[in-house]
Amino acid sequence: MSNDMQAADEAARFWEDRYRSHGRRWKGTPNVVLAETVAGMAPGRALDLGCGEGGDTAWLAARGWRVTAVDIAPAALELTAEYAAQAGVADRVTTELHDLAAGFPAGVFELVSAQYLQTPFDLPRSRVLRQAAHALAPGGLLLVVEHGSRHPWSSIDPDTRFPTPEEIYAELGLDPAGWSPERLGTPRREATGPDGQTAVVTDTVIAVRRTA
Repeated sequence: MSNDMQAADEAARFWEDRYRSHGRRWKGTPNVVLAETVAGMAPGRALDLGCGEGGDTAWLAARGWRVTAVDIAPAALELTAEYAAQAGVADRVTTELHDLAAGFPAGVFELVSAQYLQTPFDLPRSRVLRQAAHALAPGGLLLVVEHGSRHPWSSIDPDTRFPTPEEIYAELGLDPAGWSPERLGTPRREATGPDGQTAVVTDTVIAVRRTA
């Protein structure tokens, strides 16, 4: 087995074990920036990259979006499908197993959401997000939200340097004739951890519109 295949298997096992052993850890509400951003958009086709437990997917589907939910872990897709069924929106949700380091889902979307698509394993993030931008229909929006600070309940290395939204956007190498950044920001918010603890944290937000 090649080193790349071994790394992919290790990442898949890690996330599968996490979702299989922990089950549902979050309360199912959508990520804050996603809810704020999508509030004024007409529903269409959405791609949820790294859907996790499926809270964002079910929330979007409940608002009329047809959502393709993607994750590397079958257990995450099972949780997403269960949550969609419980919310009565299973008919608007499709789950797909993907290792984004190896390939990207097919399709064209009005919204591509990448909420905290961060991993302790190697991931060609710029390539993945560039592919996401190219998967947008004209007028579509890519919304990327990342941790911009370390949560007290996080396993992130305390010495981690978080790139700025401008740095992340520049690495995408998108042609300004076809894409335009609508938001590059670092908002702060009060976050609640899986055990109810709270802290003020920083998000890194990149919103990119496909203009042509």
